[in-house]
Amino acid sequence: MSCITAIVGRPNVGKSTLFNRLSRSRDALVDDLPGITRDRLYASIFWKGTPMTLIDTGGFDDADHQPLLVKVREQVVKAIDEADRIIFMVDGSQGILPADQEMAGILRRCEKPVFLAVNKIDGPEHESLVYDFYTMGMEKAYPLSAAHGFGLNALMEDVVKGVQRPEAEKGESAQIRVSILGRPNAGKSSLINRILGIDRLLVSDLPGTTRDTVDTPFHWQGKDFLLIDTAGIRRRSRVKEKIEKFSVIKALKSLDRCHVAVILLDAWAGIAEQDARICGYAIEKGRAIILAVNKWDLIKKDPDRKKALSDSFDRQLNFISFAPRINLSALSGERVKTLFSKIDLLYEQFRRKTGTGPLNRAIEDMMRKNPPPRTGRGSVKLFYGTQTRTGPPTFVVFTNRPDKIHFSYKRFVVNQLREQLGLDLTPIRLFFKKK
Repeated sequence: MSCITAIVGRPNVGKSTLFNRLSRSRDALVDDLPGITRDRLYASIFWKGTPMTLIDTGGFDDADHQPLLVKVREQVVKAIDEADRIIFMVDGSQGILPADQEMAGILRRCEKPVFLAVNKIDGPEHESLVYDFYTMGMEKAYPLSAAHGFGLNALMEDVVKGVQRPEAEKGESAQIRVSILGRPNAGKSSLINRILGIDRLLVSDLPGTTRDTVDTPFHWQGKDFLLIDTAGIRRRSRVKEKIEKFSVIKALKSLDRCHVAVILLDAWAGIAEQDARICGYAIEKGRAIILAVNKWDLIKKDPDRKKALSDSFDRQLNFISFAPRINLSALSGERVKTLFSKIDLLYEQFRRKTGTGPLNRAIEDMMRKNPPPRTGRGSVKLFYGTQTRTGPPTFVVFTNRPDKIHFSYKRFVVNQLREQLGLDLTPIRLFFKKK
């Protein structure tokens, strides 16, 4: 395990800016508005050959007792407990504030190496602002500009000093990346916390609690998974705040890097038009989909609500009828573990490579059952097919008249491929080309 370094401090001192600079990413949302970061964000980095795991945390402010901010502080404390080294960030342009003193007191008691980074020092001419911070009892204060990189080398040289470089390990098994998506307050963070068995992510009744996409590795029955928690995706007309717009964009971008999209649906609230839209986004990206119906414990003894929910599935989500459905409860844990059995099965189909022999036998069989209808002069013939890629399975079928194949016949071919090749759970992409 590489050295774990947590970046802590009060709100709006530049923690996420430093995190993004060190990780060479934009994984952490950055804005002038305090309190943007809430959950812990992790990134694996190399600083001049030394591997490290970096943790970005929310702003620590002990004076505000709002329930959500209390949970943010709990996340900060957990990051401190988990870390081997700590970068304590303060704002050089504002001087020492009571929240800085409170944080310094906590860090003195943790008995871990602490590096005081005085941020927003944009050049040597401003280094005099650093001297006041020595009164907090830290051995050394580092002038820093997280935005421009001034002072970063001096800080990180001391942070990595003495860190052991791990020996080369054997290649890791393939990681199955699972993105959890859904409307606000569907229970995405609660589901991941239930899977992990710890309060890894902030959970609140307030919609929009999650803002970043938060990656969490997880090991289950000999396989490695990466769980990606995302912000709730509202209708575009309801997204007004700039931060929420970025959160939604990052949630949708999680589809680019996942294998399986778990679309979390709210059994109590029912299926909404936005749920169908989110499923449409996943289909466009070619992701494997699981429909996870959360809060099932609230309706499982109510036949009227169950009937209404079933009707909503038939009416609004019939275009992804192939996607497996699981009824679960993140709150009670009911059927949560069965989710991974389904992910495992779905991932196998999603990445399956079919030989040309079985594929062409399937094409011959469907031609006997139901040849393409005649359109105009001459008949349409399917000659042979090949699989061009996996994830999702993508097939090209060669024909004499690709422009004359009706979409209804294409749907028939897709359904036959599902049935005959055992691909009943995964999306399939099919293209017709002229021989």
